[in-house]
Order: sequence, then structure tokens, then C-alpha cells
Amino acid sequence: MSESTLRIGLVLPDVMGTYGDGGNALILRQRARMRGIDAEIVSITLDDEVPESLDVYTLGGAEDYAQRLATRHLTRYPGLQRAAAAGRPVLAICAAIQVLGHWYETSAGERVEGISLFDLTTAPQEQRSIGELITDPTVEGLTEQLTGFENHRGGTTLGSDARPLGRVRHGVGNGIGDGGEGVVQGSVLGTYMHGPALARNPQLADHLLAAAVGTDLDPLDLPEVDRLRAERLSAGRR
Repeated sequence: MSESTLRIGLVLPDVMGTYGDGGNALILRQRARMRGIDAEIVSITLDDEVPESLDVYTLGGAEDYAQRLATRHLTRYPGLQRAAAAGRPVLAICAAIQVLGHWYETSAGERVEGISLFDLTTAPQEQRSIGELITDPTVEGLTEQLTGFENHRGGTTLGSDARPLGRVRHGVGNGIGDGGEGVVQGSVLGTYMHGPALARNPQLADHLLAAAVGTDLDPLDLPEVDRLRAERLSAGRR
């Protein structure tokens, strides 16, 4: 890859790839290429150290045992932490939010230390949250409602250094009764939305891309994406 290539880190798809979340990296690559930006996906597995020099990173969901493997690997190879400290954008989906927090509690009641990129903790809820999720974004520059499919038992409590990505209109979100969904802290964003999230939310995808390339991006005219959003938003409001 050349120096001008946008490098998209797909972090631990071998253990953190539930519900097609690896598609978020594909969306970033495609939307970059449609603008004439050369882009490549760098897959980082359990066999690899985590590089700190990529331009944007994505992590997906997982079950308890896979979360443990991911937490151990990211602790041993802290390239993601260094990239976040340097201001590079990171997108964490579902269980990845929990891994990136201070600690999360498994369904068996065991507390596992996270990597503390997010000021948050996660413990099991009484009931699993499953269904369509719609939120109003709180991040500057995001004006369109966010849509996704949530499927998680974790209830996430944000600390004072973190804020929610959105406010719930439909669904559960973080699950602690304050109406928040997801998390934003510095250049790192997290959400419980699967879908993949960036396929459903092109404005969020472009927000991450703009941060990665360091410049504002004009919207893409993709009527098929608009139809997908309209259908999913309608489904979530039923």
C-alpha cells in the first residue's frame, strides 16, 4: 500500500465479528473509493500485533469467551490505545464497547478488566435487549437519526469523561434508564447498533472518514441507501 492509501483497521474479526459488523470496514472502504480516495482494509487477527499507525479502526461484537480473548490481545498489544491517544477515529460495536471500558461483567457474574479507552462499566441486565433501535445523535455534525439493530444483555454506565452517542427514540440503548445509547470519548465512538451500523448510517460513516482523512467530505447521492434508511426507520417506529 502506498503512503497515500487510507488504511482501515478491522480489529480481531476472528473473534469480534458477530452480526456482520465487519461490514463497517467495507462501508468505509467503499465510501472512500467512491470519492476517489484509495483505501485498503488491514485485517488484524489474534496472530497479529495491533498497529498504531492506521487511519481508522473498527471493532465488532462478540460473546463472552471471545471478549476475553480480545481483551487479552488488546492489552498485550496496545496499538489501538496509542492510536486513540493520537486522535485517530475508532468505531466500537456492542461487545467492543465493553472491552474498551474499565470492566465488564460476564453472564456468569465474573468481572473482567477492560482496556479503559472508555470511561464506562458494563453489567448484565435482567432482560436481553433485542430489536430495532433509533436514536437522535448528540455528536456535532451528525444531524440524521441513527438506526440499527440491538442484541445485547449488557447495561452500560458512562463515567464523567464519556457521553452518549445518541438519545433513544425507540429501543433500549445502554440500558440503564437514562435514555442514552452508545458512547463518545475523544476520537473513539461506540454503539450497540448492528446492521452493519455504517451501512444504515452513511452520515456516521462519513463522520469517521472525514476524521481519518482530515477534511470535510461532500455527501454521496445514493438513493438505495436512502431507501434502506427509510425502511429501517419505519420498521423501528412500528
